[in-house]
Amino acid sequence: MNTNPLTRRNFLKQTTGLALTAAVCPVIAPSAALGRAGKVAPSDRIVVGCIGQGPQGQGVMGNFLNKKDAQVVAVCDVMPSHLEQSRTKVNQKYGNQDCQTYTEFQEIVARKDIDAFLIATPDHWHVLTALAAVRAGKDIYVEKPLGINIAEDWALRKEVHRHKRVFQFGTQQRSSRTFRLACELVRNGRIGKLKHINVWAPASAPGGSTEVLPVPAGFDYERWLGPAAFRPYTKDLCEGLGAGKTWWFISEFALGFIAGWGIHPMDIAVWGGGDLLSGPLEIEGRGTFHAEGICDTATAWNVDMKFGSGVTLRFEGAPTKGSTDIPCCDVWAHQKEWSQRYRRITDHGTAFEGTDGWVHVDRSGINLQPENLIDADESTFKVQLTKSPDHVRNFLDCVKSRADTVCPIDESVWSDTLCELSDIAIRMNRKMVWDVKKEHFINDKEANLRLLPQQMRKPWHL
Repeated sequence: MNTNPLTRRNFLKQTTGLALTAAVCPVIAPSAALGRAGKVAPSDRIVVGCIGQGPQGQGVMGNFLNKKDAQVVAVCDVMPSHLEQSRTKVNQKYGNQDCQTYTEFQEIVARKDIDAFLIATPDHWHVLTALAAVRAGKDIYVEKPLGINIAEDWALRKEVHRHKRVFQFGTQQRSSRTFRLACELVRNGRIGKLKHINVWAPASAPGGSTEVLPVPAGFDYERWLGPAAFRPYTKDLCEGLGAGKTWWFISEFALGFIAGWGIHPMDIAVWGGGDLLSGPLEIEGRGTFHAEGICDTATAWNVDMKFGSGVTLRFEGAPTKGSTDIPCCDVWAHQKEWSQRYRRITDHGTAFEGTDGWVHVDRSGINLQPENLIDADESTFKVQLTKSPDHVRNFLDCVKSRADTVCPIDESVWSDTLCELSDIAIRMNRKMVWDVKKEHFINDKEANLRLLPQQMRKPWHL
C-alpha cells in the first residue's frame, strides 16, 4: 500500500513523540522458583525491583507498571520523599500495600524473588548498583549514561557477559520507529556511501549554588555520596528542578551532558553508522568550562572524530543557561549552518551525510534529502535493525527469550565510550588516536591515565 509522503512524514513526527513519552497484585513466585532459572516462560509474570526513584526512575517504573506480564514488588532510594512517592504509585496500581521499600541496594538485590531490576540512580551509582544486581543473577535495565569513566563500563560489560544477563540501556530512541527508519536508510545505502555524521546535544549548565545547607531531614546524604569524595550539602545539589539540579554537572557525580544527554544522539550515530564506525579512531576537541559556581563540566564543546573507514563525525554541545543568573555566552559553532541545511533543528539531533543525500532525525521527526526517501519500502531493506515497540516491552520480551535487547551491552558501551572519549578530548585539547580493539590510546601515556577508575571512598570498589 502506497502512503502519501506528507501523511507518512507527519505520522513519523507524531510517533517519535509518542514513543518517547511512553517511556515516562499479590507477590508472586519468580521464574527461578518455578524451576526456570535464566528463562521466564511467556505466561509467567516477571518480578521487578527498582533502584533509584527520582523523577526519571519513577517515570520508567510507570512503564513497567503498565505491563501485564511484569510486577513491581520493591523500590529503593535514599530520599524519603522519592521512596514514599514510588511506593504509593505501586500500591495504587495493584490495589494493595505489598510494595516493600529499601534504602540499601544490597538488601533489595539479595531478594531471591526478583528477576530484574530498573536502575535509575544518580550517574556515579549506575555501575556499582548494576554490578551488584548482575552478580546476584538479575537482568538489568540501566538508565543512561553508564559509568562516569570507561573502566566502569568495561567492568559492567564483563560481568553482564560472564553471568549471561539481559541488559537494556536507557537510550530509548532506539525504540522509536522514526529513529530506526533513519538508521536503516543509512545502513542500506539509501543516501549513498556514508561520509560524515553530525551529532549535537544540550550542553551542561554553568554556575550552581555554593550555598551550604543542612541535609534535609531523613535524607541519607552520606549514602547518596557513596563512592564520591565527601563534600558539604549545597543548595540544589540533589533536588533542584531541571538544569538547576547541580549534581548533573559536577564531575565527581557525572560527566555532564556530554554523556548525560549526548548519549542519545551519539547512540543513534552508532546505530546508523554500524561497522563503519571502526578504528583506529582519531579524535580531538575543545570545550568551554566556567569557573563560577559549583558546576565544572563542559558548557559547550566541539569534537571531531575520524574513523578507520574514513567516516568523520562532529559532536557539538548546544550551550544552555545555568542554574543561576550567570548568562551563557558560549557559542554553538554550527547552529546556523545546520539549521539552514536540514531545514530545521532543535537542541539535539543526529544527521547522516552520504554521497547521494542526507538523513536528519531528532525527537521532533525526520528530514530527508532527497525527500522521496520517506516512501522507501522498509520491508525490502537488506539490513533490518531490531524492531522494538517500546523500551520496557523490548526488555521484558528479552528477559523471557534471553535474546539481545535493542540496546545490547556491547553497542551501549561503545556509544558511551564515544561520549567519554569526547570528554577526555576536550580536556586534553590535542589530537589523540584510540585503538578500538585494544581499547586504549596509542602511544599516549597521559591520555591513558584518564582511563583508570575514579578513586572511590571505602568500602566502595568495582
